[in-house]
Amino acid sequence: MASKRWISLIAALALAGCGDRAPKAASNAVSLEAAARSRGLVVDPADAPLTGLYARDSDRLCLVEQGGAARIGVVSDYGEGLACAATGVARRSGDSLSIELGATGDCTFTAQFDGERIVFPARLSDGCRRFCGPRASLSAFSVERLSASASEASALRDPQGRLLCPS
Repeated sequence: MASKRWISLIAALALAGCGDRAPKAASNAVSLEAAARSRGLVVDPADAPLTGLYARDSDRLCLVEQGGAARIGVVSDYGEGLACAATGVARRSGDSLSIELGATGDCTFTAQFDGERIVFPARLSDGCRRFCGPRASLSAFSVERLSASASEASALRDPQGRLLCPS
């Protein structure tokens, strides 16, 4: 008799869990993000300054705003001669940065910017390879803001000692 009660209880609980109500997590997440931004708890990428020094492990990036664009310098040093270094121009559009490295226009891409972190796409054009040594890449390059100081950003150097974002 007790086993029938347990079976009935388990069946009732199993049926109670079978509903057609979909969770509303996506809309709640969006409203939570908007509320955090309105209270200043989360930085709105559109309002965050670009100028600064960004880093993660051996990856470094400098941005110095000039008018509607910013000078950008990127260095990724894996050691033992494996490195990437490039300079160019970045332009903000909402939560993304249009980046052009070099002067030939063959290394352009859109990076994500959340106000504190910059992430390059996992796939970059073949033109971006010329900024890296063998077995090194700028693909999926990811850095976080260390400083919002233009002077610190302007002091970043590549492995050969050249300034990447000179003032």
